[in-house]
Amino acid sequence: QVQLVESGGGLVQAGGSLRLSCAASGRTFSSYAMGWFRQAPGKERELVAAITNGGSTNYADSVKGRFTISRDNAKNTMYLQMNSLKPEDTAVYYCNGDVAGNYYWGGGTQVTVSS
Repeated sequence: QVQLVESGGGLVQAGGSLRLSCAASGRTFSSYAMGWFRQAPGKERELVAAITNGGSTNYADSVKGRFTISRDNAKNTMYLQMNSLKPEDTAVYYCNGDVAGNYYWGGGTQVTVSS
């Protein structure tokens, strides 16, 4: 069983920045493919950014150039640096881990961007 715990959400003004963290359990974190998803009220959960166990990344078009996903395998932690935040980035952000084909989710962290 893998546990994922997000932190770093909060309230920020448009144009501001936040850094989300996702702490993972397990001794083989470096082998996990990881991702950040978000879900706004009344909308479906969507992929924001993903990072493979080799460090390759991909982003949703809506966040390219503003968000950066990264991981620190020594700390079993994944990050999402969010800059130039917009009100439309307001959502609950979830950490996701793909562990040998099994998918795990964190409980989410709220990000609210005021205009």
